Amino acid sequence: MAKFPSTPFDRRNILAGLLALAAPGAASAAQRRTQRPPPSPPPPPVVTVLGDSITAGLGLASNMAMPARLQAALDRIGTPSRVQGFGVLGDTTANGLARVDRVPAETTVCVVALGGNDLLLGTDPSRTKANLRAIISHLKARNIRVVLAGVKAPGLLGVDYARRFTQVYPDLAREQDVFYAPDFFTGVIGVSRYMQRDGIHPNAEGARIIAERLAPVVAKALRA
Repeated sequence: MAKFPSTPFDRRNILAGLLALAAPGAASAAQRRTQRPPPSPPPPPVVTVLGDSITAGLGLASNMAMPARLQAALDRIGTPSRVQGFGVLGDTTANGLARVDRVPAETTVCVVALGGNDLLLGTDPSRTKANLRAIISHLKARNIRVVLAGVKAPGLLGVDYARRFTQVYPDLAREQDVFYAPDFFTGVIGVSRYMQRDGIHPNAEGARIIAERLAPVVAKALRA
C-alpha cells in the first residue's frame, strides 16, 4: 500500500490552523486575567452625636431615637452619612469633656448636644462655656468638624441666668468658628404632644423634629 508522507509544509499549515482556532479563546482568557473589578465606593462619612439622655434615646426604640432620626433626615436631603449616637444618661458638659477623647476616630463631624443637665443642676454659665470650649478644642485638635447645638434656658430659672446661659452657645460658636444649630430644642421641650410622660424627654415625634432642625447644619458641616 502506498504511503503519502507528510511534508513540513503540510505540518506548518496544520499548526497554523490550530493556532488560529485557539487564538480567540486565548485572547479572551488573557483579557479576563487583566480585568479588575471596579473599586468599591468610599464609606460614608461618620457623624457622631455627643450628648446626654436625649441623644441616647431614653424611652425610645433605637430606630425612633434622635440619632436614627438624624440619619433619616440626612438621607432625605441626599447627604450620605453614617450617624452614630454617643449619648450617656445624665451627662453634663463636664461629663462630656471627660469622655470627648473617646469619640470614635473615624468621626468626620461631631454634634455637641450638651447643656440640658447643666441647666437642671443650675451650673454657672461660665463653667458650662468653659467645658464646651474645651470639648470643641479637643475635637478640632483631631480634625473633627463640630456642630454646636444651642440650648435655650427657660425664663423661669431667672431672667439673668437664662439670658447668660442661652448666650453661651452663639458666643462660643462665633469664638471657635464652628457650625451652630440654634435652639434646636425650642418648640419641643415643654410641648406635651412632643414629650414623653416624664415631661423631660422627647417622644418619637419630638426626636424627629429635633433631627430635622439639625440635619441642614450637619449637612453643611459634611460638605465643608
